[in-house]
Amino acid sequence: MQESPQTPHSPIGPTRPSRAQRRRAQRERTMPTSVEGRSKLLKQLIQRAYPSYEFFLFAAFCGAILGLGYLLDSQAFLVFGILMAPLMSPLVGMILATVSGSVNFFLRTLGAFLIGSVLVFITGALAGFAARVWLPLTLTQAFVHTRLWWPDLVVLALGAILLAASFVRSEKKPFLPSVVVAYELFLPLNAAAFGLASNVGNVFVEGMLVFFVHLAWAMLFGALTLFFLGFRPLSLSGWVFSLFTAVLLIVVLGSFMLTGTEETLTIGSQPTSTLVAEVVDARPEVSVTETLPTQTPAPVTASTATPAPSATLSLFPSPDITLVPVSTATITITPEPTPLYARIASSSGGGAYMRREPDGPVILTLSNDELVQALSEPLAHGGRNWVQVKVIRGNQSYEGWIIQTVLKTATPSPEW
Repeated sequence: MQESPQTPHSPIGPTRPSRAQRRRAQRERTMPTSVEGRSKLLKQLIQRAYPSYEFFLFAAFCGAILGLGYLLDSQAFLVFGILMAPLMSPLVGMILATVSGSVNFFLRTLGAFLIGSVLVFITGALAGFAARVWLPLTLTQAFVHTRLWWPDLVVLALGAILLAASFVRSEKKPFLPSVVVAYELFLPLNAAAFGLASNVGNVFVEGMLVFFVHLAWAMLFGALTLFFLGFRPLSLSGWVFSLFTAVLLIVVLGSFMLTGTEETLTIGSQPTSTLVAEVVDARPEVSVTETLPTQTPAPVTASTATPAPSATLSLFPSPDITLVPVSTATITITPEPTPLYARIASSSGGGAYMRREPDGPVILTLSNDELVQALSEPLAHGGRNWVQVKVIRGNQSYEGWIIQTVLKTATPSPEW
């Protein structure tokens, strides 16, 4: 029996998957289609999001360095403190629990986030108590980071999106977007604690409002990111919790950003160069007092008949002109004292405090070279001379007292 020759089979190598297949596989790894797969993935993410002791330790370190940065009014220390901030995994856990509708996991991660925030707050308050020893100080950074700024909101939205997406799509820790989010959350929180302990202006109220707005803003954009990535609640109660949390976030943002408050939560309330230029170019005002003429009789010609001292009778009376004195209108110019302008020139820092009264509570921090108008002569109080000044910030005018030694005038004043 003759055997037929067998043709050798050529080995077929593995084919490379197409782009569509790779995208489909990536979506399945990110969010499985089955309920069991979603539940398993959610448990894995929950274990990763719940923080360890390192989160609380680095939160305390971060708050201490931030408090030192506000005490020294140093931006370099603030940046260093943010670089020491822990990974914001509890915030990701709160966002993940909001989207998945897990109330238990939300409370656990919320508790961890609150503990870390309290550590940042306490360390900032300790720095604020220490600041009372060296007051007055220049606290420009504390006032800057307790205001709402549109660039900060944009950066925070991008950071929250990258943080949420990177956390669920990769096993690597997203340190860079975490630093961005920590910058926008911990800086106003620490500044609020610093202002509360040092009793400086409305820094505490404004800082807490900015912190809550930034927190709601980050959670809203993070939740939207996970929602578009396929994360959904697994039960009806989960949907109710997710919708309730979303509505609460929108209400918080709407109440603080749309209505706002009169002076505490203004977006970008910084002095503008236009108004300062108007103050520089101001000229001393001169009031012109004009006495209006009253209705007085004009000069009249009076004709009187007098007998002539002669024997001849005069048939026509001789006219006798009598001039009556009249008060004429005069214009008097009453000059007012020339306004005295000065600039802040503090040798021991970057500015000075303006207080409600001499040695009273601080109402404003003035930077060096900022223009002020002196309203009074120097007043001796507590061994130092104080001057009442007026400052224009935006559309607001502030009046207070400041130490005379930090004021520099263009021309010397006799009273100074």
